[in-house]
Amino acid sequence: MISSIRKAYNQSFKKEKYELFLKELDALHSGALDFRIAETPVFIDNDIKDKILSVCEYIIQVIKSNEFKKQTQNAIPSGESFPNQNNIPQCLTFDFGICIDQNKEYYPALIELQAFPSLYGFQAVYPSILEKHFSIPENFSCFFNGMNRNFYEKYLKEFLLGNHKPEEVILLEIKPHQQKTRIDFYITEQITGIHPVCVTELRAENKKLYYLRNGKKLYIKRIYNRVIIDELKSESKSLGNIIDLREDWDVEWMPHPNWFYQISKYLLPFLNHKYVPETYFLNNIKTLPNDLENYVLKPLFSFAGQGVVIDVKKDDIDKISDKQNWILQKKVEYAPCIETPDGPAKTEIRMMYLWKEGDENPTLVTNLARLSKGKMIGTRYNKDKEWVGGSVAYFK
Repeated sequence: MISSIRKAYNQSFKKEKYELFLKELDALHSGALDFRIAETPVFIDNDIKDKILSVCEYIIQVIKSNEFKKQTQNAIPSGESFPNQNNIPQCLTFDFGICIDQNKEYYPALIELQAFPSLYGFQAVYPSILEKHFSIPENFSCFFNGMNRNFYEKYLKEFLLGNHKPEEVILLEIKPHQQKTRIDFYITEQITGIHPVCVTELRAENKKLYYLRNGKKLYIKRIYNRVIIDELKSESKSLGNIIDLREDWDVEWMPHPNWFYQISKYLLPFLNHKYVPETYFLNNIKTLPNDLENYVLKPLFSFAGQGVVIDVKKDDIDKISDKQNWILQKKVEYAPCIETPDGPAKTEIRMMYLWKEGDENPTLVTNLARLSKGKMIGTRYNKDKEWVGGSVAYFK
């Protein structure tokens, strides 16, 4: 989006450099990189940066407000609440699509928000490999608050471990070694010593949870939670007889599963900011808009864009029986803002926060970006395309 930097980057780009970069990235954990990495990072100027941060700061104040608990008291579906919820969502991510207005000025539009972990480990390491192969302008960084890779890795390790030893903390996931994001799990273990554990490997003794590693019984004091509850429900038959995570276990959750529901698409209808698209709970709409083509229909609790209807028709809405679990959101038109050799790409930027217990506010640590030339962001919408995929944004 900064034309001089974009031009210089594109002119100096060589496919051979890109292939060497991918080779080094894959060598971190051979065969674990299971999603496409884009040929370019994104470069963000101060204007877009300030606009993005203004939305993030606004949302954080909403989460800290007295009204927040009232607004989200019905967010957790019946029977899905976990006991012993803590006071803060330790992980926060805010996703922004970059758009263009009638004055041809770029602006960010909030797409989604989640109190759920993202690629905190991978994004610590990936940029430094990128910077070995491609030239990044001075005074640009993918980290925030004075952090660099070393400082961030130390911060992440302290954050995830808390007061515990690495063997007392697990990264909990469903079939972690089959997940597309597994490279993040392995890098997280490299940085922190926290081992990825499948929900099927959990064992219980009284109120305590443990797992076996190399034949040794290890009690779990803290769970770095990567389990999406909807995915757990849909996979339940194939997983067999597993422990019910909703019971009152003697364990710390990080982040607590209830936050996944409360800070999610569910919160969007309560937000009022110029860079947050109008959003409505489907069951609260008395009269449908005449211009449904300008809206997107989203299930509240899906993940990775699943179930989203882009070209909305009245029939799509009529056949939904659980309207309370859906939102209608003003459509956001991503700008084709990144020039590439075979046509412009759109981008989405995820701002990634960590919130330590005792801190008044969360800390913005890093980000990730995704490039797309399809209707939506994501691999399934960008098959057989180049200059698309996972990336990172460098902020001035």
